[in-house]
Parts: sequence; C-alpha cells; structure tokens
Amino acid sequence: MKELLLYLIAPTFLVSFVVSFVLTKLGIPFLKRKRMGQMILEIGPEWHKKKEGTPTMGGIFFLSAALLTFLIVALFVATASSEGADLSWLCVLLFALANGAIGFVDDYVKFIKHQNKGLSALQKLIFQFAFAALFLFGMHLCGALTTTLVLPFGLGVWDLGIFYYLFLIVFVVLFVNAVNLTDGLDGLAGSNVSVVLLFFVLFGLLGSSSLLFDASDAMRILFSVCIFGGVLAFLCFNRYPAKIFMGDTGSLFLGAALSALAVWSGFDLILLLCGIVFLFEALSVVLQVGFFKLTGGKRLFKMAPFHHHLEKCSMSENAIVCLFCVVTTLGCVAAFFAF
Repeated sequence: MKELLLYLIAPTFLVSFVVSFVLTKLGIPFLKRKRMGQMILEIGPEWHKKKEGTPTMGGIFFLSAALLTFLIVALFVATASSEGADLSWLCVLLFALANGAIGFVDDYVKFIKHQNKGLSALQKLIFQFAFAALFLFGMHLCGALTTTLVLPFGLGVWDLGIFYYLFLIVFVVLFVNAVNLTDGLDGLAGSNVSVVLLFFVLFGLLGSSSLLFDASDAMRILFSVCIFGGVLAFLCFNRYPAKIFMGDTGSLFLGAALSALAVWSGFDLILLLCGIVFLFEALSVVLQVGFFKLTGGKRLFKMAPFHHHLEKCSMSENAIVCLFCVVTTLGCVAAFFAF
C-alpha cells in the first residue's frame, strides 16, 4: 500500500494543482462579471478599502479541484486495497464540504445584501456544531475514534470517556473559526494552511503514525495532497496583491479539513502545535474583547485579529505572511517530534 501511495502522490498533486489553477484563472473574470466583489468593513484598516470589489468566493475553485481529484484517487485506493473499504475518508470529506457550504451560503448572502455581513454568528455556530457532532458520530461508527487524547512529548494518553466527544466538538469548531479569522490578508490563510497540509503529508509518511501503515493512512495523505495542490494553485492568484479572495467558502472548508485531518490521524492535539498561528489569531480576538470589557474601553492590541495589529505597527502584508509561515513551520517541526 505504501509503494502504491508513493506512486500516486506526484500525479495527484499535479492534477489538483492544474485543475485548481485553470478553474481559478477562468473563474476570476466570471466573478467580476457577476460583481461578486468583496465588501470591506468600515471598522477594518482604512488601507484595505482599495481591495473592495476584488472577486471573492474563490474557495469554490480549489475546493472543487481537491474534491474531484480526491474522489478519483480514493475510489482507486479503496478498490486496490485488500483490507476492505474504510468509510472514514467519506466522513472527513463530507465534514469539510459541509463547512464549505456554510461559507458559500455566507458569502452569497453578503453578495445579495451588498454588505460584509452574511449569516449571523449564531446561525453559523449552530450549523458548525451540528456538522461537527455528525462528523464525530460518523468517525465513531467507522471505528476511527477512541475516547483517549494522545498527549505530546511522550506524556502518555488521557482517557476522557464520554467527555472526549464534547471536548472534541468544541475544539473542532474553535479551530474551524480560527482559520476563518486568519483569512484577513492576501495569501495569509492559504500559505499557512499549505504549510500544515505539507506537514500532514510528511507526518503520515515519516512520523510515528507511519509505523502501522494501512489504507486509511494512504487516504489521509492523499486527502492532504489534493487540498495542498489546490490551495497552492489558488495562491498564485491570492498572493499580494490578491486578484481573488477565498471567502468564507474557502476558509471554513480549509479549517474543517485541517481539524478533520488531526482527528483522522489519531492525534487530535497536534493542532495545538502545527496550528499555533490559527489558534493565536483566535485567542487575540478573545483577549481583545475581554480586555475591552474589563477595562471599560481600552484595547490590548491596536486591532484584532493579531495580523491587523501588526499592520497597524507598519508591517507589510508580505512580511506578516512570511512571519506567520515561519512560526507555523516551527510549530510543525515541534509537532513532528512531539507526536
């Protein structure tokens, strides 16, 4: 199985990359004709106003490329495997697509209303929690879950019993939204997600999880490769200055994909390290709001999420993207040796 996987990785990446590149290239003028442009919040950085009108919802292109490519290779691996079909890959795929659908509806409502507010936070959370619960239930039925958390750096395991599922639902929804919050600068979310996806590929091939390699491991690696290829192609157009934004369609899909990959790998807490940038971005918002309320109007950061604080400190978008990618890379290296 591992030999078959090694033969599949390069063509899988190439197909996903090419399909995503072509779809995005053709999709930009289409979205412009439909006036599917990004609206900029009044409370946002004033220099972001020049980005208003940039086509959004671009996540649909790399999402479609990754979906089509993965379905082909997943069916091929399932057929070639002598171990029988493992439907955990389908649970992961449906969960990522469900969150992408939430983002699509949110983006479309913004377009209809001609403003930067789509679904309410409560509406999105209700759907996200429901889909997270269904995802974990499906993984449980596939036998892909236990009730134990593997602690980093050889600290053992922690059996949470039924509370494992409650913890994981909250953690998954938190991480999905953390990736969404990070999508605030040209290429920021996409580049950092790409680093984490590459980590999951290498971790699956070389890390401790590769000692007992089976068809499910192959599926997980190929899922990472498909999304990696799609996002990398999208970054050709999303890097500064961006010609297109991924929108909530893309960011919620990517957040769900990464959290699902962590659960699928059996190392749920691995996101604390490889996803440190996304979690800190979410934490910066929580700290900003809490500090504002406790101090009667004072701000801990010049603006939240933290990437906007760095902007207000006169860092360029490219410098912030590079800094965050370095931190994500270091987090991935730590995660590789911690698990």
